[in-house]
Amino acid sequence: MANDVLIVYGTTHGHTAKVAAAMADALRADGLGADVVDAKRWRRAPAPEAYRAVIVAASVVAGNYQRGVRRWVRAHAAALRARPTAFVSVCLGVLERKPAVDAELARLRQRFFEASGWQPSETTVVAGALPYTKYNWLTRRMMLNIVRKASGDTDTSR
Repeated sequence: MANDVLIVYGTTHGHTAKVAAAMADALRADGLGADVVDAKRWRRAPAPEAYRAVIVAASVVAGNYQRGVRRWVRAHAAALRARPTAFVSVCLGVLERKPAVDAELARLRQRFFEASGWQPSETTVVAGALPYTKYNWLTRRMMLNIVRKASGDTDTSR
């Protein structure tokens, strides 16, 4: 008998790991089994064939998703196409709520799907976190500019 759900995620600053853990907790609360795996170790991540469904979560960094996620999905595209799947894109840009930004995020996702040979059954976008104090100076400045455009929280002290 196959396991219930595999959640493979890629994270840069840790927020997507929290999103993946929250999804697993919700699935477990509904009585399903859920395994959560960091795609950073994509060669050791479980194969989708052992699961009834798969969720892939990745954050947008510099116009792309994490390398481990891209590699894992490419390596398992055929198995992913054979079962229910979902893709969760974690991106701070979604907060801007501008058609041009939404269109760019859609293009980024589609480019990822085409390059990987996988089209998920479901796709959603969620906002990333703003742990300003965990960023280096350059990243903090870049994130501040993005958030300022979206009229978001620009207090970098927290």
